[in-house]
Amino acid sequence: MHLNRNDEDILAGELGAVKQKAMEILVALGDIYGAERLVPIESAQIAGVSYKTIGDAGLEYLTDLTGSVTVPTMLNPMGMDRYKWRQMGIDELFVEKQLAIIRKYEMLGIDAQCTCTPYYVNAPRKGSHLSWSESSAVSYANSVLGARTNREGGPSALAAALVGKTPEYGYHLDKNRVPDITIKTDFPLQGADFGALGYVVGKIVHSRVPQFSFVTQPNDDELKALGAGMAATGAVALYYSERRAKPSETLELSRSDLDIYSSSEPDAVVLGCPHCSRSELTEIARLLDGHTVKRPLWICTSRFVADRCRSLITRIEETGANVICDTCMIVSPAFEKRRLMVNSGKALEYGPSLCNSHTVMGTTADCINIACNA
Repeated sequence: MHLNRNDEDILAGELGAVKQKAMEILVALGDIYGAERLVPIESAQIAGVSYKTIGDAGLEYLTDLTGSVTVPTMLNPMGMDRYKWRQMGIDELFVEKQLAIIRKYEMLGIDAQCTCTPYYVNAPRKGSHLSWSESSAVSYANSVLGARTNREGGPSALAAALVGKTPEYGYHLDKNRVPDITIKTDFPLQGADFGALGYVVGKIVHSRVPQFSFVTQPNDDELKALGAGMAATGAVALYYSERRAKPSETLELSRSDLDIYSSSEPDAVVLGCPHCSRSELTEIARLLDGHTVKRPLWICTSRFVADRCRSLITRIEETGANVICDTCMIVSPAFEKRRLMVNSGKALEYGPSLCNSHTVMGTTADCINIACNA
């Protein structure tokens, strides 16, 4: 892989041991995947934030790091809402460790916006190169915003943030951004249906690049749900919501293929995986109007979004629902070993495996109805 003079200086340790190690990681990745060069990135987003997932080993690793990131960098959700952790039932030792992790990231110059929807905070430009970690954020950046990023691990995203570059391979290259299968649905879809479609299609296409033929064109929230479901079940990092090419393979799905909804009685309902947008919070508030929550209802969003619609949050919480920020059901111990109902294909996939919870899926309206009619 070609390195310019500044890259070589970093690799030689002339800008410090931390950046040298970061460059070693990037060069190793580039060599493994046959990258010809490094490309500058516009931003980074780092996974490996929750104490639940990285533990003491991760905290120790972060403690040894010094220096500062060179591009705007945000974090994936942590294991709790930084202000409502008592309400979530998080113990104080976990809180202490979690806040230590956040402080360490902040010392590296990282914006501690802990969200799986960093594009609501700072949307990347079309065609820009990124180094993002969270699977649904990667999908949205590539597929909806037209940016370019591979799904990075936490260490490689942090390395890219420290150096400001990433190896040019995978979805950074035009040749790898070509659709290779068409998914056809000749029936209308709405809301959570797109998350269900993503859940099903991911299992079929795995890491291929699908393009869709829809009867009704999805909005941005529905595209987010579609990509999140495919990223969870199939590691799909790029898709197209309209025909772009003529792949040799076409797969036609029927309505019955998406029959994954359940009316099973949960002990809690969780919405916001990925984090809710303002429009999704508006819809939830509308569905809750005139009702009182009788079963725990947790709604996850980013603090950035919540701070910009406080009256909407108040309206939701007046019904007895809980809006939490900085975290999500997947990375928080608060949702382990429970019976959960979600409106997300991503949450449906990860609930059993990462939360050890019995998880079922319904539409957003189904979820609100269950929460209000225990």
